[in-house]
Amino acid sequence: MTPDVITFLEGEGNYTFIYTNTGKKYLVSKTLKSLAEQLNGKFLRVHKSYLVNSDYVVERLEDDRMLKLSCGKEVVVSRRKIKEVSGLLDHSNLLRISA
Repeated sequence: MTPDVITFLEGEGNYTFIYTNTGKKYLVSKTLKSLAEQLNGKFLRVHKSYLVNSDYVVERLEDDRMLKLSCGKEVVVSRRKIKEVSGLLDHSNLLRISA
């Protein structure tokens, strides 16, 4: 599996669920942190439990507290990360859509 097919990753303790653009979900026995270190700069750590591929972010909701992905999933952005994530997404020219 190549990183470009991954829409987002969800950490669950020492395990991580990997979601792909085909709707598949994989469980791997690695922490989100260890996977984050192996992935490229397109992946944003938006929450302690979520790592999102910025290529699949289609909408920013609730003043950037929530990111909607092309697969339809909505991922929460932690309060501590809002500024950082907004800055990175502004840089990649995403539309800002407020709720």
